[in-house]
Amino acid sequence: MSWIDLIGFGPNGRGGLLLWATLMTLSVTAASLVIGAVFGAGVAAAKLSSSRLARVIGDAYTTILRGAPELLVIYLVYFGGSQAVSAIGRLFQYEGFLGLPSFLAGALAVGMISGAYQAEVYRGAFHAIAKGEIEAARSIGMGRALRFRRIIIPQILRFSLPGLGNVWQLSLKDSALISVTGLAELMRTSQLAAGSTRQYFLFFIVGGILYLVLTTISGQLFAAAERRVAVSFSHGLGRS
Repeated sequence: MSWIDLIGFGPNGRGGLLLWATLMTLSVTAASLVIGAVFGAGVAAAKLSSSRLARVIGDAYTTILRGAPELLVIYLVYFGGSQAVSAIGRLFQYEGFLGLPSFLAGALAVGMISGAYQAEVYRGAFHAIAKGEIEAARSIGMGRALRFRRIIIPQILRFSLPGLGNVWQLSLKDSALISVTGLAELMRTSQLAAGSTRQYFLFFIVGGILYLVLTTISGQLFAAAERRVAVSFSHGLGRS
């Protein structure tokens, strides 16, 4: 059987599995980015807080999650989460082992890691906001909640977009480590296809190419978003 047949969509080809695995990789990465945004926003708020305790907690989170190996975090979330779920099951008289779903465990673990990097992105974006804009909003009587919604959030999103593009790329590559939980994402599927056909070089090369395609396309999309946001803000300044 030729290599074209092996990676094709025929009866004996693995093309369909690789396509599904690519979509799974995108899904788990997108989920982890959303989860990371929640963690990142909370940690950034803690690091910017006037409370010393909140700053210490925020610094500890980013230091630990950025310093610990990604694979270790995935193991801790997957096996620790499974133990917690099993303990809850025993409270309801269920004696078997309840494993945390691979997708959920992977998205949560990568999201926690992503959140540590996103926190620094948001914190830097906040410091990039011109103080004059916030002072002008105060001078016209704009309340704190309205300032946050109309001034701070849009500016943070504007300045954080380049950094979020880098975080997306990191999360996309970290998603390959989720294969250890059994999730059939791109890395796991490439490994299974290579083992079943003994064409290791072929399928790992194909997997690498698919990762390269994903990172290239997503990089272009983030670059286009940055240009559009820059144009929108420049037009807004022109009208003002």
